[in-house]
Amino acid sequence: MTSFPETPSLFADARLNALDGGEIDVLILGAGVNGAGLFRDLCEQGLTCLILDKGDFGSGTSAAPSRLIHGGLKYLETGEFGLVAQSTLERNLLLRNAPHCVEPLPTIIPAFSWTKGIGAALRTLMGSTTAPRSRGGVLIKIGLALYDFYGSRHRVMPRHRLSGRAKSLRDMPMLTPSIKATGLYYDAKIARPERLVLELVQDGLRASPRSAAANSAELLGLDEGAVAFRLADGANRSVRPRITINAAGPWIDHVNARLGAETKLIGGTKGSHILLDHPELLRQLNGRMIYFEADDGRICLVFDYLGRALVGSTDIKANNPDSVRCEDDEIDYFLASLRSLLPGLSFDRNQIVYTYSGIRPLPASDASNPGLISRDHSAPVMEPGAGRSFPIISLVGGKWTTFRGFAEEVADTVLSRLGRARKISTQHLPIGGGRDFPADEAARAAWIARVASESGLAADRVGELLSRYGTTARAIAGHRGRWTDADRLPGAEHYSLSELDYILRWEAVRHLGDLVLRRTTLAVRGEVTRPVLERLADHAAEVLGWDPARRERELTQTAESLVTYHGVTL
Repeated sequence: MTSFPETPSLFADARLNALDGGEIDVLILGAGVNGAGLFRDLCEQGLTCLILDKGDFGSGTSAAPSRLIHGGLKYLETGEFGLVAQSTLERNLLLRNAPHCVEPLPTIIPAFSWTKGIGAALRTLMGSTTAPRSRGGVLIKIGLALYDFYGSRHRVMPRHRLSGRAKSLRDMPMLTPSIKATGLYYDAKIARPERLVLELVQDGLRASPRSAAANSAELLGLDEGAVAFRLADGANRSVRPRITINAAGPWIDHVNARLGAETKLIGGTKGSHILLDHPELLRQLNGRMIYFEADDGRICLVFDYLGRALVGSTDIKANNPDSVRCEDDEIDYFLASLRSLLPGLSFDRNQIVYTYSGIRPLPASDASNPGLISRDHSAPVMEPGAGRSFPIISLVGGKWTTFRGFAEEVADTVLSRLGRARKISTQHLPIGGGRDFPADEAARAAWIARVASESGLAADRVGELLSRYGTTARAIAGHRGRWTDADRLPGAEHYSLSELDYILRWEAVRHLGDLVLRRTTLAVRGEVTRPVLERLADHAAEVLGWDPARRERELTQTAESLVTYHGVTL
């Protein structure tokens, strides 16, 4: 067995200490996918950057998406053709650059008439915000043809096809017999969005040794022209940025206020989701998503997400990201929509294993229909002002799928302002464990065999790690502390204690919730029981040096979060 050498931690305190009090090129506030994507891009250009988040990397809105990487089919009817073009391109690029966590998703869209909705679609294109949302087979056919057209750049998936009622019901007998046709097209899904955000930050740190990142960091505000912040250990630090990026998502206006710049840029909407333990539904879905119109005209979706049925999403105006959760009426709405679409299957609350909700950081709008607020992005600039020597660029709106393109646009603005030239494009740059990922089954088998031989792990275990972490699995397979890979987490045996040990030591885990909710998929799959949580707390306390009081505090806070915000029964 080969023992792989450990490299110094990318999140070492020495990086932050070296920046304290000094000038840096860019400070990024908020480590969601937009902030992390921009951090990676700027670090790749050789800039010195610092990214901070008050929570964990990817812990806010970026942890609450529908877990799709998609072109935005519905944006065609609002005439946002540029957004669809960019989104489909970025989807295709992510399938290549992050194959360890982004994969194709065949999608079924049912039609309940042939001609309905054409007039409404034309009114929407003309700016109506009250038109009915019904979409018939003809409209779906036109939309899917346009979608294929916009997705032709770097195409990696088949074109759409339309099937009549008889064939549709033969293929998916669980569907309501009231359908007239179904369209089949291809988008993509992301298995572990929170981990991809972490990988973007790690890639940036590898590219720029002078840059740094910190989670659980509190922004204190301006201090004699410097930006002051408090780290997780209570230490105060400051930096003097030449440019500051506000990537705080739904907290953008709060962050600007703390920097002495009052704004009203965000008017968010709430999106909630539930996950069901429903084997029969997954069997009939057979790897496909159903993207359907609920009885009230809103769009819903259901697909297999890591062995659970993910159902979403609502679109409700809301503005408090710190207390958002999936409410009872939203759960009732999801279950009723599923019963109407799939009358042959039973749905009830006992099948729910996890719920989540987030605030989309959309631009402030007075639109009466939240679903028609643009999902496009913008980056308004506030030039230096009294007591502030640096401009603030706020990242407003955007979609998960378009984070790389958004980052590239803002990075070019930053480089221009700093008088620097772009060194490298991120368009074809692999992310994290997508680097050197095996291109086909033969290459995958060879990779697994090689790492199994090096590490001494069984080939099937290496394959499991490769599916979960991409090529980062090689370092995890070679990690050895006092644990062996045979030591499995009781109650969730597909995770080993050796694997968790690696995560705790090298992935900037500050709190038990970081491990449970983002570094692993234990929570979202509904696998966190009280004994599992206790065992995780024990292991985290041992590795991170928590005393008994800190262990108990972390345990209590994580349990309360799971129960209050995620509908988990412990």
